[in-house]
Amino acid sequence: SDKLRKEPTQLCYENVNGSCVKTSYSPGPRLILYTVFGFGSLLTVFGNFLVMISVLHFKQLHSPGNLLIASLACADFLVGVTVMPFSAVRSVESCWYFGESYCKFHSCFDGSFCYASIYHLCFISLDRYIAITDPLVYPTRFTASVSGICIAFSWLLSIIYSFSLFGTGANEVGLEELVSALTCVGGCQVAVNQSWVLVNFLLFFIPTLVMMIVYSKIFLIAKHQARKIESMSNKTVRSSDSYKDRVAKRERKAAKTLGIAVITFLISWSPYLIGTIIDAFLGFITPTYIYEILVWIAYYNSAMNPLIYAVFYPWFRKAIKLIITGQILRENSSTISLFSE
Repeated sequence: SDKLRKEPTQLCYENVNGSCVKTSYSPGPRLILYTVFGFGSLLTVFGNFLVMISVLHFKQLHSPGNLLIASLACADFLVGVTVMPFSAVRSVESCWYFGESYCKFHSCFDGSFCYASIYHLCFISLDRYIAITDPLVYPTRFTASVSGICIAFSWLLSIIYSFSLFGTGANEVGLEELVSALTCVGGCQVAVNQSWVLVNFLLFFIPTLVMMIVYSKIFLIAKHQARKIESMSNKTVRSSDSYKDRVAKRERKAAKTLGIAVITFLISWSPYLIGTIIDAFLGFITPTYIYEILVWIAYYNSAMNPLIYAVFYPWFRKAIKLIITGQILRENSSTISLFSE
């Protein structure tokens, strides 16, 4: 009789009229999915927390460019706190158990922090460009106030856009029939109409285009600089030149690292964004599991930046060590030198 009782369709809320149907996984896959999603959330929260603490605590890292990196880490950290854990439960249980109003907030947060990430990456690429084309004039051009304006712009644009789009329900205009067909208790599916899908794509595409142009220029300049340094090294070098070369070398390495961060971002987010466009124009026929896979590839991007820094920046590895071993609690720890040179 136990077997027979499990046959009827399971619902998200057993005794509620109009409850969504629940499609559960068997215990094995469930465990695997929760592990994958849970690990992603923890990695995102702790990794980005370490980046923020490093930049804010160590005086040596208090530069306008690093402020952008800390602010980017803050956006990713918030994805790990306000978006990923809730999405994990929705993805595995196929039900939304966090209330109707948090469903709206969840969509707003999701949009806000992801757009904030891409605009931060875009400004970081411009920062690297100035640092590489003009390493000696750079500190006077990219100041703390310029950095502050970039950060404010990234956050305000992203938050105002996402909250006004999802908060007002503009995303559902023209999709009323579909939305009412999809609506059930315990669901949190967000439908975005064709015109807003295109706006979303443009808001993603424009900064992406800027980054691609800027990074291709950066790599051409870096190549040119490397050649110049090689030809110089045969002649005797003045000390001011050798300082300039050292600075240029450090900036080139930073640009390369951030270039990798940008490529990772594009690989993570493009399938999801292109998928949503295709979906909107084909009448929302994408199977849920395809959508879930694409959205999680995009979410995982928030965990990637700290890993990229840890691999490429010795100073970040040193900072992590000092934080984890509790050495940053000692007095004067903020003045510890993190750079080898």
